[in-house]
Amino acid sequence: MLCVQLGLAVSVGLIDRIGADGAAWLRLAWAGLLFLVVVRPRRAAFTRVTFGICVLLGVVTAMTTLLFMAAIDRIPLGTASALEFLGPLGVAVANGQGRGKLVWPALAAVGVVLLTQPWLGSVDQVGVRFALAAAACWAAYIVLTQRVGDGVDGIQGLAVSMPVAGLVATAAVGPMVLPRMTPQILLIGLGLAILLPVVPFILELVALRRLTTAAFGTLMSLEPAFALLIGFLVLHQIPTPLAIVGIWFVVTAGIGAARSGARRLSVPAELG
Repeated sequence: MLCVQLGLAVSVGLIDRIGADGAAWLRLAWAGLLFLVVVRPRRAAFTRVTFGICVLLGVVTAMTTLLFMAAIDRIPLGTASALEFLGPLGVAVANGQGRGKLVWPALAAVGVVLLTQPWLGSVDQVGVRFALAAAACWAAYIVLTQRVGDGVDGIQGLAVSMPVAGLVATAAVGPMVLPRMTPQILLIGLGLAILLPVVPFILELVALRRLTTAAFGTLMSLEPAFALLIGFLVLHQIPTPLAIVGIWFVVTAGIGAARSGARRLSVPAELG
């Protein structure tokens, strides 16, 4: 989550130069190329079903990134991350068990409301819609990532999904963003892609081998807190007192979810 928010903060600095769609494309294109070259997916690692899931994960990854970048172009990073968290929260509610099934997600939801303060009516509504659409895609991303992690050796699944995400982003916005690219921006994009999404996506894949989707989804409640902190330190976006209270709620929910979130049968890091 820290890598994600640092990467997004750097991306915000690129938006003025290449646009939100350009910043999203730059990350996805480089990440896809890096995974393809470094990991080199092996045909034997996939069945027809698992390969199809990896392709679908790639499409969802591209949509999540493009939509979220469009959101942070219009609304503060902390607000966008809080709204996007509704996706993992939905996963947590749908798949949770025991007394914490509703308690921790509900506590996190209160924190999200305090972070966004919708009663003020000052948030860009188009940006909110982009963030909510990204939330729906993120929910699908969590479910698909766990299925890929369970069914494919190592990070072979990401070696398929990330190139697909890069191709989807190129098809969607490539003709508009390619003329904006310069050698300097392309070099910056290479470093940015390692910070986000290469490192975070690998860590999420490993985490979802050991956690239930419910626990993982609720643990992502920590992301708005990271976003608010990075937004303050890097982008100088000052949080309100209510937003700080909201952070306390989501962090508490994340801790509660972590205490009961291990999967009954964890999947080894390397299958087979």
